[in-house]
Amino acid sequence: MLLQAEPALLPSRIVMAFTLAAHILLVPLGVALPTLTLIMEAIGIFRKDATALKIARRWSVVMAVQFAVGAVTGTILSFEFGILWPRMMGRFGAAFGLGFSIEGLAFFMEAVFISIYLYGWKRLPPRLHLLTGLTLPPAGLLGAFGVLAANSWMNTPGGVTIEPGGALDVNVWSALFTKALTYEFWHFTIAIYMTAGFMVASIYAVAWLRGRRDHYQRLAFAIPFSVGAALSPLEFLVGDLAARALTSDQPTKFAAMEITWRTQAYNPEVIGGLIDQSGNVRFGISVPWLDSLLAGFSPTTVIRGLSSFAADTRPNTVESNLTHLAFDVMIGLGSAAVLLTVWYFVVLIRRRRLPESVWFYRLAALAGVGAYISVESGWVTTEVGRQPWIVYGAMRVSDAVTTAPAAFVWTMLVVLVVIYALIAFFFLTLLLRLAARWKREDLAGTTAESPERGVPYGPRQ
Repeated sequence: MLLQAEPALLPSRIVMAFTLAAHILLVPLGVALPTLTLIMEAIGIFRKDATALKIARRWSVVMAVQFAVGAVTGTILSFEFGILWPRMMGRFGAAFGLGFSIEGLAFFMEAVFISIYLYGWKRLPPRLHLLTGLTLPPAGLLGAFGVLAANSWMNTPGGVTIEPGGALDVNVWSALFTKALTYEFWHFTIAIYMTAGFMVASIYAVAWLRGRRDHYQRLAFAIPFSVGAALSPLEFLVGDLAARALTSDQPTKFAAMEITWRTQAYNPEVIGGLIDQSGNVRFGISVPWLDSLLAGFSPTTVIRGLSSFAADTRPNTVESNLTHLAFDVMIGLGSAAVLLTVWYFVVLIRRRRLPESVWFYRLAALAGVGAYISVESGWVTTEVGRQPWIVYGAMRVSDAVTTAPAAFVWTMLVVLVVIYALIAFFFLTLLLRLAARWKREDLAGTTAESPERGVPYGPRQ
């Protein structure tokens, strides 16, 4: 009945899911790669390491290309809120739009200083060049703050009062700094830095497995992997705090994450498994009492079940299972990252060198992809677990969707898939060609004073 009443609902949800999932792939490197690049440049300057400077220059090219692609996908995503969810924007746009206004400001700041940083190589004194780059991490974090403030407002709306006549009175600070932001910002920020570290390091782990083990490869692996490894235990802790906060802030989401049907103490933790419409869990591994222990540090902690909420105010069976499985994938991959971190630091501290095990580098090569899957799973948990609400407790998704014909939205989806496929093709082709060229330069012994300097699209090294 719902889909018949709102024919554009299903395609609108698919379009939003597709574009959000695609854009999320670009966020970790977009926000965190500038920091990794600056760390490498600082090593090059203060240790007088020409190899570190070469790595930093090359990463800066990737940083610029990735920023350009992220600008396109991010802009498309922003317009979709008005196109696909006009009734939400009409009702709550004054509050929801605050975060995106901040993100827009951060975008322009980042665009200006990326340009200065990129073209400042060999044109600015080394330390002045490094200083210009120090503006990039705050700009990236400010943009992330804006987007997360908007998403947190959807999860725990606040700072708005609907006055007589339907006008919306907005308290700016309360609308920006909602309950969910206190943990969602740190959870996601740490996640993207960790993901970027593991992703960059995974490229050089593959190079190590192929026999390239010189100073260049070791340094390019060690710095980003150390960043990712250092953050993984912290991310696990912050994620635990965030999940615990959901028991009061978004109890329906927490019940879906744990596929808990009945309200009860001594609630088990179910690993894997699927829940049916009667509340029966199949195929899962149940660990007695663990969910109550984790949520309240006591087996007597009462966990609210899905059946305690009206059916039209909680995720349905499909949404609950998807939320639960995504949550399990995120936790499983996060646990694997912590174990890999322990291995790395034990060897690093005890033997004063990088690990030499082939199995370590095989796992490190997979860590980047695993971290990305974990980030995607986290967003599935966040967005699907909030259903059926687009603004939790205030507006349902079905009440916000466009009244445009479903055929229009399906056509929009097809067009976007084609556009994103083209973007992905050219993006990956460019990165592969850059990598191939840099490899040829290394084999040919090209120096930092190469006559190739000054090519319009950025530094050649």
